[in-house]
Amino acid sequence: MLKKPKLIAFDLDYTLWPFWVDTHVDPPFRKAKNGQVVDAQSRKVKYYKEVPSVLKQLHNEGYVLAVASRTGEIDGANQLLKLFDWEKYFTYKEIYPGSKTTHFQRIKTKSGIDFSEMLFFDDEHRNKIDLNTIGVLMILVDDGVTQELIRKGLENFSEQYGSK
Repeated sequence: MLKKPKLIAFDLDYTLWPFWVDTHVDPPFRKAKNGQVVDAQSRKVKYYKEVPSVLKQLHNEGYVLAVASRTGEIDGANQLLKLFDWEKYFTYKEIYPGSKTTHFQRIKTKSGIDFSEMLFFDDEHRNKIDLNTIGVLMILVDDGVTQELIRKGLENFSEQYGSK
């Protein structure tokens, strides 16, 4: 029997989309007539290919999903979540500058879910070091979230917490 996390959280920049929302694109964002999301310069704003199906699948499987992002472009990040129609998947959103430990303290307080029941996907190794101190398992993302990375993350979680 595999041990599963109660909550799966994601960073945004270089995890769900291939850019920093505060430097590589120009908010505000909008949907163009063709339905594509564009920035203030009418440049198409893309996300990693497998992200929509990953979020939908995890949500349908009953996982509680959260965002933990330290961007300073809070409005732009929230706007993209809404325009990509991903807002419906996230129960908790902690999007503001600061430490990931602060993000997860707030998620824990709001959700009642212990750190040892959380799995986090992020592209920054420094966050793994910080989160290890509080017991959140972080999986390093190299080139965006994929189905395969989620599978490996769930396996790692089960191995780490399965016997506890």
